[in-house]
Amino acid sequence: MAKQTIELRVNGDRYEVAVDPWRTLAEVLREELRLTGTKIGCNQGDCGACTVLLDGRSVSSCLTLAVEAHQREITTIEGLAPSPDHLHPLQQAFVQHGAVQCGFCTPGMILAAKHLLENNPQPTEQEIRRGLGGNLCRCTGYNKIVEAVQAAAQELAAGKEG
Repeated sequence: MAKQTIELRVNGDRYEVAVDPWRTLAEVLREELRLTGTKIGCNQGDCGACTVLLDGRSVSSCLTLAVEAHQREITTIEGLAPSPDHLHPLQQAFVQHGAVQCGFCTPGMILAAKHLLENNPQPTEQEIRRGLGGNLCRCTGYNKIVEAVQAAAQELAAGKEG
């Protein structure tokens, strides 16, 4: 099958990329656009390491064909911080609360948390756990991750960042 030229809108930038129709969004982000913050873990949609936001919705980029993302808005971990010198409140909270261990799950976990907080700005602990249920972490035991999301929710509610 011939390659297809698609337009990807990633972190506010537009890219035109020729892709094989069977390539996943995760592969194209990492290999073509060199946005390696998106991790490929299980490659089956079970671990959440590849989570990105597609039109504001949390998706497993390892299960999403790149051609399905044509002319849609994609947010990766690289596009979350407002500037290279200033972390997003979720990123800052993960650092401050020790929710970053090996770091492999962190990008997907943070993007899943962003989706959660955009739809539920003041989630309970159970809602946070449910919202992050598709993201696995082998290092932290989740308590520090939940604490980080709660702290970020408070900071975002106070209007300090968006």
